[in-house]
Amino acid sequence: MEKIVVWGSKYKFSQHDKKLLSKYRVKFLSEDKEELFKELATPGKKILVLNTSKEEDILLKLREHEDIYKNRVNILYINEFLEKFLSKCYIPEDFKEKIPELEALEGYTSLQYLIKRIMDFLIVIPLSILSVPILIYSAYRIKKESPEGPILFKQKRVGLNGEEFVCYKLRSMVPDAEKDGPKFASENDPRVFKWGETMRKLRIDEIPQIWNVIRGEMHVIGPRPERKYWVSQFEKKIPYYSKRHLIKPGITGWAQVMYPYGATLEDAKQKLMYDLFYIKNWSIRQEIKTIFKTILIVLRRQGR
Repeated sequence: MEKIVVWGSKYKFSQHDKKLLSKYRVKFLSEDKEELFKELATPGKKILVLNTSKEEDILLKLREHEDIYKNRVNILYINEFLEKFLSKCYIPEDFKEKIPELEALEGYTSLQYLIKRIMDFLIVIPLSILSVPILIYSAYRIKKESPEGPILFKQKRVGLNGEEFVCYKLRSMVPDAEKDGPKFASENDPRVFKWGETMRKLRIDEIPQIWNVIRGEMHVIGPRPERKYWVSQFEKKIPYYSKRHLIKPGITGWAQVMYPYGATLEDAKQKLMYDLFYIKNWSIRQEIKTIFKTILIVLRRQGR
């Protein structure tokens, strides 16, 4: 296996990234040229990841020693590396840096949209039939454990082109969960009652969104819909956040199966990187892969 040498710190690798990369031989180096060329001089083939804004300087230096490094060093830019090894798109730290492929990102073509809708109905029709006893039992448990509130939870979420729609879920929290204002759910959140926690782990609370899919407001797979409150904040702080609204949101998505639950600005950025990868690299294979991973998460009770 080729050794991967990541040079620089333009993109800050998270602990989750490093965990996923642990199956490879990866060495992270600071922007020290002497240290880099000393590493590249060691025997064996290597992948050099240019995680720096000084990439042209290094490329020029490599060309000067082409006789030494030719056929031994495969060079990848940080955006190429993230897509190839972590299935996510690179997003810059601020709005100054422009990423051409993200600037040019578009939604589905007419054919892709048709395929998406066919796949939506192939999934939601049998799922809606199979979920009837689950919904009945869940309704019973919700009224038993939290009788004051409704069974169904309705909330406006942001969808295609930034337009809001009413999203449906089974209620998993106490009725006055946001009396002090909007906030993300946390692990062992005291606002979540017992059956609500089970529903969230098994993603049962998402079942009513089948109706959103049938109405054409959502797909089965896509970026998870967020509230306007959070979207307006993230768009000011995270470059390319609005690009996730190029397509309709989904009940499940690539970010949900690739990244653990989080409730910080950095978590939102990390999830966006996966969402943009999904939009950029959409394919039927990607759809099937996401469905398969979602099933595994449900079976392992790893939902948020």
